[in-house]
Amino acid sequence: MLSRTADHLFWMARYTERAENTARMLDVNVQTSMLPQSAENAEQGWRAMLGISELQSAYDHHYGLLTKKDVLDFMVRDPMNPSSIASCLKEARENARAVRGTLTTEVWETQNATWLEVQEKLGSGMLEQDPGQFFEWVKFRSHLSRGVTLGTMLKDEAVHFIRLGTFLERADNTARILDVKFHSAKEIESGKQLMQRDFYYWGALLRSVSGFEIYRKVYRDVITPERVAELLMLRGDMPRSLLACMDEVVANLAEVRNDVSADTERLAGKLHAEFKFARIEDILQAGLHDTLTEFLERIFELGNRISRDFLVPLAA
Repeated sequence: MLSRTADHLFWMARYTERAENTARMLDVNVQTSMLPQSAENAEQGWRAMLGISELQSAYDHHYGLLTKKDVLDFMVRDPMNPSSIASCLKEARENARAVRGTLTTEVWETQNATWLEVQEKLGSGMLEQDPGQFFEWVKFRSHLSRGVTLGTMLKDEAVHFIRLGTFLERADNTARILDVKFHSAKEIESGKQLMQRDFYYWGALLRSVSGFEIYRKVYRDVITPERVAELLMLRGDMPRSLLACMDEVVANLAEVRNDVSADTERLAGKLHAEFKFARIEDILQAGLHDTLTEFLERIFELGNRISRDFLVPLAA
């Protein structure tokens, strides 16, 4: 496959997944912002969410004061923010358009319709009237894109590059949301509402990664931070966990290997093995933040190596 074609497929998938992940993060922040809390804690929650995507400085430059409305505008519709939902869906559509001949008609039409419909949704005031419904729509369109891809495309290199993009982006996001939410949990004030607040806090986090029902099925017990971390890092049967993402990255890398990708496969395999055979007790003892920070650095390096070995090289 031509490297430019692979590049467009890879980034089409990454941008689609990024739009979904942004919707998930915003949804959980909208939910937790409605819990009883001080104005300072509410602002910290929004700032932490901007920090997940490394967009705090860009937001401050364009908006100055932090308000919920401005953060939602910046993260959903602002064309100056390349990671906003609208920007991501536009880029996903543009990458799909560049390789229409490689995609099935259904995949192309899904990407194109999503871009057209998001403009209608934003123009109708849906975000202001019911942000939760808008975020559910974004997630649904991402699910639809993946389903149509797997249901209509030949399982050749094109699909493997799409899957690589999807699961690299998902791994990055899961690690970021875990890191910031565990850090934010330390900020929760104590008091008689602490237990009730903890339940809604961790419940909202689990729902942001479609993990609430899965948690109940696996653990059948009260929600605890340690088990949340285990579920989202080390459970291979949890679709959005770090281990599940690395399962897919390793498997799809093996399908597209070439003469120069051995070191890239080795890096992915080592990272995969560390999570496959890890115990949550050891991770917590070593430090969750340090573990997740190192994981993000290695995922970033892995993405760069995939670009070097298979795709259009990143600009220096």
